[in-house]
Amino acid sequence: MASMDAQYNMMLREWKMNQMQNKMGAQTRIKDLRDDPLAAARSTRLQSQLFRMGRYKKNIELTQGNLNYSESRLTNALEVLQRVRELSVQGANGVYSKDQMRDMAVEVNQLLEQLVSLANSRNGMGNTVFSGFESHLEPFLVMRGRVEGSASDFITALHYRGDIGKNMAEVSENTYVQMNIPGNQAFWAENSHVYANIDATTYQVQADSTIRIDGVAIDLEAGDNISAIIHKINEAPLAVRARLDPVKDSLVLETTTPHGLWMEDVGTGTVLQDLGILQRGRSTPPYNIADTANVFGGSIFDMVMAVRDSLYKGDSEGVNKALGGMDLSIESVTSSLAKIGSLDSRLRVTAKRLDYEEPEVVKLNAEDVDLDVTQAITELKMLEYTHQAALATSARVLRPTLLDFLR
Repeated sequence: MASMDAQYNMMLREWKMNQMQNKMGAQTRIKDLRDDPLAAARSTRLQSQLFRMGRYKKNIELTQGNLNYSESRLTNALEVLQRVRELSVQGANGVYSKDQMRDMAVEVNQLLEQLVSLANSRNGMGNTVFSGFESHLEPFLVMRGRVEGSASDFITALHYRGDIGKNMAEVSENTYVQMNIPGNQAFWAENSHVYANIDATTYQVQADSTIRIDGVAIDLEAGDNISAIIHKINEAPLAVRARLDPVKDSLVLETTTPHGLWMEDVGTGTVLQDLGILQRGRSTPPYNIADTANVFGGSIFDMVMAVRDSLYKGDSEGVNKALGGMDLSIESVTSSLAKIGSLDSRLRVTAKRLDYEEPEVVKLNAEDVDLDVTQAITELKMLEYTHQAALATSARVLRPTLLDFLR
């Protein structure tokens, strides 16, 4: 029994020395969960937080890169619009001949081509910037034709092929920041208005339905009349307001910030179709507005084309009318740049906060798991000394006898 006790205690000390050496090699005092279960649990949470913080910082860098690229393109677009406005002011004076105004129109047309190129630009990864989630498509499809007074084909219309998707990046715990601006917002000049031509005073929703405006779902219940529908639209978090036309008693939808309206009936519902806002059987926005509805509000391309066409015609009065659209275009692009600037400022503040918090989390984790090297060396030397002493004592006390050899 004495021999077995000695062997047990020596093996226990060897195990402790091995554990201490492993902790010193790993520079942590928690090698197994049983070493300190509470500290191990706290450390796991802190390490998870550190990993997320690293991911947040990478997301911030990616978002800033995307926003900076969008900002550079919109800044160039603003310069183009300012030059078009300068030409518009000259053309509206009425002192230039038709030939001189035609020369101005040629320059405006080239500026329009540059504007379209900026709107359809791609970033370094080959994705289009202003097409929402449809990053593989050019957001604006160019239609060409003849313009009065011109001798060749020019841009006559642009159709938006992207969507209203906004890529979001998580930059802090449950905090998301927009990474892009869809083209139907960034390159829109006027508030959009859609006037239906169907009397809605007696209309009631036939079955529970859902409509979606600018990506926001609005639930309607069976029996809702036009007043309830208007109320629910106005209460939704939208930059859109609904009202009843006082002359035709029809539904009117209008935006409060310049952008193209994006509307659809969800599922089998036909509320917006019944009210004369959307075309029956044509479900894909944005070109699903009813043919009978009156639509107002254009993009900055429409404003530039209005200037160009009036200059080609030599119509100084028409140029003067289009000048207001140029002011709206410049204001809209400036607003988009301001939004990007505010997002960038927010990202900078968040990155600064993460830079401050990360060392604090590292410090908290170190307090739980880091090894006190001085104390560990002392304990290891003590174990080695006691182990050597135990071996020496056992060698003197547990001497072999004849019975040991007979056994």
